[in-house]
Amino acid sequence: MEYSYYNPNPRGKSVGDCTVRALSAALSQSWEDTYVGLCAAGLALGDLPNADSVWMAYLRERGFVRHWIPDECPDCYTVEQFADDHHSGVYVVSMPGNHVVAVINGILYDSWDSRRNVPTYYFERSE
Repeated sequence: MEYSYYNPNPRGKSVGDCTVRALSAALSQSWEDTYVGLCAAGLALGDLPNADSVWMAYLRERGFVRHWIPDECPDCYTVEQFADDHHSGVYVVSMPGNHVVAVINGILYDSWDSRRNVPTYYFERSE
């Protein structure tokens, strides 16, 4: 499994914007377009742009479907293993602590190497 540094923030900052970064990668959008889209969705829903209810709705509107990670071994299945199991496709993976990453064709896109983190659920782009 491969990790690829990804930080499309226009000022190169790492400012708690993992949701914007992950969705930007998964949707092949700029950071700015993703940020504005999430802000508009947040305004419509009366919530913050990085709230789960907002970014999840944003993904669903764009053809993504949520799946849960089986709870058989909740602390031993890592994002690295998830990516190894998902060699093709576009995924947005959520982890405890409100961290979100993109996994695209088996490659983890994030501003830091989060391969050892444990995923809880993921969104998959449906065909």
